[in-house]
Formats: sequence, C-alpha cells, structure tokens
Amino acid sequence: MISETGWRKSSFSKGDTNCVESRLAVQRVHVRDSRNPGLGHLAFPCAEWQAFLRGLEERTG
Repeated sequence: MISETGWRKSSFSKGDTNCVESRLAVQRVHVRDSRNPGLGHLAFPCAEWQAFLRGLEERTG
C-alpha cells in the first residue's frame, strides 16, 4: 500500500503496527518506523538499499 506521501509499508507487516515503511526519492531510499513516523527517517543510496535487500533474500531464501 502506498500512501499520499509515497510511503510504502513492508509487505511482511501483515497489518501489524510495528512496521517499516520506505519510499523512493531522488537517488535515495528513505526508511522509517511506521509507528513513529514523526521521528524522521534514514536515507540510503539506492545501491546500498539494493545490497541490503539482496542480503535479506539470501538469508530468508
């Protein structure tokens, strides 16, 4: 699900309130805690985010 601001909740959340949200920005991926969105977000270069996702895929197979 993508909100008006472009934030997308993790597909692994299954409706839980303790989730990670992400959104694409110019050459960056922003990540925040869906429970506390006002606390800000982390920004990662797209290449680093892709490497992170590949690592998750390898571990969860």
